[in-house]
Amino acid sequence: MRDELQSRPRFVVAAEASDGVEAFELCRHYRPELLVTEAVLPRVDGIELTRSLRDDVPEVRTMIFAVNSDPGISLRALRAGAWGYLPKDAGIAAVGASLAAVARGEAVVSRMLTMRLIERLRQVPEAGTGIRPVKSNLTSREWEVLDMLVTGAGTSAIAGTLFLTEDTVYSHVKSIMRKLGVRTRGEAIEMAESLVSLSLSA
Repeated sequence: MRDELQSRPRFVVAAEASDGVEAFELCRHYRPELLVTEAVLPRVDGIELTRSLRDDVPEVRTMIFAVNSDPGISLRALRAGAWGYLPKDAGIAAVGASLAAVARGEAVVSRMLTMRLIERLRQVPEAGTGIRPVKSNLTSREWEVLDMLVTGAGTSAIAGTLFLTEDTVYSHVKSIMRKLGVRTRGEAIEMAESLVSLSLSA
């Protein structure tokens, strides 16, 4: 991949990393325009890396280069802030063209993934589910879990969609209820809807 990118006149490979933590530190140091990362990395995976960069170094545009085109992982990557998701079966030569598109401000997604995004959009209620208040004690992951609770998803469905264990989902739900000061999932959903309503009215 390095050789492919360096063969193109508009690309300069500023640095390479062996894991997600190193990649994050190098991005904070070099502030590159683009980052190509695997979805699966040691210590911190590519999706968590993307989420961290979105919050700390937002000028870095990330593209996930993944082993397969799993729709669940690709949706998680885009939600975390990735500008593109490219399966490895697309070939190394496609990486340069895709990064050039990202540099122009374009998203890089397959037609299949585009359809998947449309399907997910159609599943979101029009009442505003997924809209989050500007100020919140909940983490991004907790909001993801809460968003799915609002749509009526159960623990197993949330675990499957977010690639978490059911125990992890239970832990997130407990944390959500504690932070919102409620005792049941229903009360958490009502609180989330009221928070969104207050945010929109403000």
